[in-house]
Amino acid sequence: MLYIDEGGYIDAERIILKIFNNIERGKMDAVNGIVVHQTNAPTASSTFHSYQTKGATGAHFLIDRDGTIYQTASLFQITWHVGRLQSRCFLTKKCEPTDFQKVAELEKSWRNSDKVHQIEKVKNYPDRFPSNVDSIGIEIVGKSTRVINENTGKPEYIYEEVNDSQNGSLMWLIKELVATLKVSTSEIYRHPEIGRKNFTEASTAKW
Repeated sequence: MLYIDEGGYIDAERIILKIFNNIERGKMDAVNGIVVHQTNAPTASSTFHSYQTKGATGAHFLIDRDGTIYQTASLFQITWHVGRLQSRCFLTKKCEPTDFQKVAELEKSWRNSDKVHQIEKVKNYPDRFPSNVDSIGIEIVGKSTRVINENTGKPEYIYEEVNDSQNGSLMWLIKELVATLKVSTSEIYRHPEIGRKNFTEASTAKW
């Protein structure tokens, strides 16, 4: 179990506080999930630098290449780390028939992803995936590299593998967060599973 003070900050030997108020977006009333990301940046310092810019987005934690865990936002604050949601009922095939048909039509074009998000964001959890307003975000330092797909001949971006030190810290952190915040283990996701992101992001993360 983690000790969380009245400000939403953790007091633990394995966690270094490096808070960026710039990425905090208002009070978070409940935590219903955890979302695991990769930074698409080569170093922790480059991500920290981006957190200081106007309008920055970020997450509650960052795990460096050596496994060091930083808390970068209060656990009582929303951060914009999920972005546009995918449709939970569509992906799980549990929509009402009319809703399923509507989303299926929208999903025919990636240009409609914001329209799907607008439908999802007004739903209450658990009818939607955990979102910015009710989830903890964990960033892992890791860059994507441009490669040419052998089958299509088109360029795509592939994220580097999460290393053993990072995965070890991720396992510990998620275990502690689940126990402390009473988050269901079924509500822990890699970013592309619930958002509109590169499918290789955090694909090698383990918990």
